[in-house]
Amino acid sequence: MNEQNNEQMNDQASETVTVRDAAFGQVNEFGSVTAHSERGNIHCLTIVGQIEGHMILPPDNKSTKYEHVMPMLAAIEESGDIDALLIILNTVGGDIEAGLGIAELIASMSKPTASLVLGGGHSIGVPLAVSASRSYIAPSAAMTVHPVRLNGMVIGVPQTFNYFQRIQERITEFVTTNSHISREKLLQLMLETGELANDVGSVIYGREAVACGLIDQLGGLSDALTYLHERIKSAREQKRERTQETSDAEQPIS
Repeated sequence: MNEQNNEQMNDQASETVTVRDAAFGQVNEFGSVTAHSERGNIHCLTIVGQIEGHMILPPDNKSTKYEHVMPMLAAIEESGDIDALLIILNTVGGDIEAGLGIAELIASMSKPTASLVLGGGHSIGVPLAVSASRSYIAPSAAMTVHPVRLNGMVIGVPQTFNYFQRIQERITEFVTTNSHISREKLLQLMLETGELANDVGSVIYGREAVACGLIDQLGGLSDALTYLHERIKSAREQKRERTQETSDAEQPIS
């Protein structure tokens, strides 16, 4: 009897180690992990450093690769084991097309999503922050809002500036659609000339981001998780009600 109990305990310990090792593997390789609990399974995805697009960044740069994040978001949406998504942001920005593509994917997910800006959500990090169902920002976190810029050689023709304007319009439309900031206020922040020393734009901090409607709420990790758990609970209750209604409808009339 004691031998059986010892074997069961060893099996449970082995399963715990396997789950723990798998979780650490996710963090080390992709900067993400799925937290399991009775209240629901929440996948935590970190978007840190610079968003890497079509060009590979130097190895000493901390980066988030869009070819990792995009299929991961698709897998999360389709997974029956994941109930919600938490996005933790501390990014300096990066590739516009890659960042906007990731933001569009997050905004189109049917599962509950929450974003939390810690440290910074700069440049293309702004659309990423507002793409979630509910956005949070730490009081000490900052967000830099500025117009589209391009590094490298620029061909000085009217078509180039028209291209810039069209990209800017895509970002402006996405941010205003997925947040409560007005178009006029967003453009004002983008075109501010007295805020940054060698650039055009604005740096806004936690309370300012909430006050202008860019971010939904000032808060931290527990606030974001509480929101997701409430959404999961509500979804489960609705599913139970639909199941009960279907069961009642299928019962024969006596």
